[in-house]
Amino acid sequence: MAGMDFFIRPATGTSSSDWVRIPNTDMKVKMTRRLTRTVIRGGEGDDLHDEGSESTVYTVRGELSIDEYKRIIAMFRTGQPYIHDPFEERDVKVIFAMMEYDSSTESFVFELIEDAI
Repeated sequence: MAGMDFFIRPATGTSSSDWVRIPNTDMKVKMTRRLTRTVIRGGEGDDLHDEGSESTVYTVRGELSIDEYKRIIAMFRTGQPYIHDPFEERDVKVIFAMMEYDSSTESFVFELIEDAI
């Protein structure tokens, strides 16, 4: 779904005015489960065990003015921000795994990771 609004706020934010809205973004979500694989020699084969936890990686692309970039880079450098997951309609505590910004096109890519237990 192209053209989604992306919302992010600093970890210390407590009011609705702390949220930064970035319009018209593309968001990709990748969820993985933690599994343990045990190779059994002389038995029936592999034994997979679901550890019951998952990680979610959010990749967000769009355009960002230099002033908005400065607000986001402050979040990148200080604590774990929150984002609003538009698919599940919930606020999620994340870490910035990667941030890329091109000032000539004002384009950005964020990779944010939620670690759910």
